[in-house]
Amino acid sequence: MRRLALPSFERFEEASQIRRSSKRVSACLVEGHTLRKYKALFLSYLYRALASSDETQEHLLLLRETGSLASPETYRSLADSSAELSRKLFRFIQGVERFHETPGYLTGLPGHALESDPDDDELTN
Repeated sequence: MRRLALPSFERFEEASQIRRSSKRVSACLVEGHTLRKYKALFLSYLYRALASSDETQEHLLLLRETGSLASPETYRSLADSSAELSRKLFRFIQGVERFHETPGYLTGLPGHALESDPDDDELTN
């Protein structure tokens, strides 16, 4: 992990926001992958991951515009990496929107507390 040279007040404010938003990207991807059986939920988490990636870019831009991130090279490197991640996430989302199919090994398995199990219906009749 890269350490940014920031003024002390930014280390506790913007740096903390950047850490949280960038960590949320991977957390949303993991949660979405777990729920991939349900296309709408999967996409919801993928869009949250994209939003967090975009949020990270916004925090970096604010640091640059306020002069708190003095190194143009550091800004460019971080901003480019974050923008590339957003592009890749967007393309992945497009693929899921067009081609999503529930993986065969997940079909027929109750995966949610609200999803009914066909065997349960026999017990109530």
